[in-house]
Amino acid sequence: QVQVVESGGGSVQAGGSLRLSCATSGNTVCMGWFRQPPGKEREGVAGIMSDTYTKYSESVKGRFTISKDVANDALLLQMNSLKPEDTAMYYCAAALRWVSEPLRGADYNYWGQGTQVTVSS
Repeated sequence: QVQVVESGGGSVQAGGSLRLSCATSGNTVCMGWFRQPPGKEREGVAGIMSDTYTKYSESVKGRFTISKDVANDALLLQMNSLKPEDTAMYYCAAALRWVSEPLRGADYNYWGQGTQVTVSS
């Protein structure tokens, strides 16, 4: 069983920045960040495979950066130029194998409890 724990959420004004972190207990191959805005479905935000290949949704491309902190074995999501529409519960997901689509939730086996991000205008 792989444990996934997110941290770093909070409240910020539009244009500000936040950094999310995700710690896992297993040898993950692929990891991703997903979010679920109030009253909407979950959507993929960013994914990383084998610590190198990354993919972003169009809504965050150029503003968010996903990366691995190898020294601390953590997944990071640096979020800049935040907008009110980025407000959501953010979830970290992990897989122990290569996934075909890093922004598809069904490809991941392990999920964290989520961390809230609120962006005010």
